[in-house]
Amino acid sequence: MNEVWHDVLAAYQRRIVYPGKEPAFLILVSFLATFLLVRLLTHTIRREQAPRAAGRSAPRRRRLARTVRIRGVHVHHLVPGIVLLLVTGYLDIALNVRTDRRLIAVFFGVGAGLTLDEFALWFHLQDVYWSAQGRASVRVVLVTAAVAGLVVLGSGFWYDLGHVAARALGAA
Repeated sequence: MNEVWHDVLAAYQRRIVYPGKEPAFLILVSFLATFLLVRLLTHTIRREQAPRAAGRSAPRRRRLARTVRIRGVHVHHLVPGIVLLLVTGYLDIALNVRTDRRLIAVFFGVGAGLTLDEFALWFHLQDVYWSAQGRASVRVVLVTAAVAGLVVLGSGFWYDLGHVAARALGAA
């Protein structure tokens, strides 16, 4: 197993770090992780709110997640996503912050994940998150991730990972 991790790290260094693609990789990973976490949290919130919506009392337990409300108005997660995109864009472009581009890349990916998860809200201007129209957000995230994963990072990294996986499966 150590040999597999060594080969993966070597491919990461050779195909991502040395050519200067690490910020793009970190954007992709933080984008996908944020999308998955937000989907998990929104499903948890919906499941916890379902008994109350049906007129039943919810079981007594600590709620894991809550919707954010300011003066009774639901704040969709695309709002902090847009703020993160604006701040990271400003830091990178206007202030030319170069001290740790990896951190800016991660925050940009988080902002993009929060924003694109509610892509359908952009067009319908109403909360369609759980409807068929809301599935457009999932499709946009999948297409964005596929394009970023293949085009931005390049096929060489995935080719190397395929070889590592084939060797690991052959050895298993």
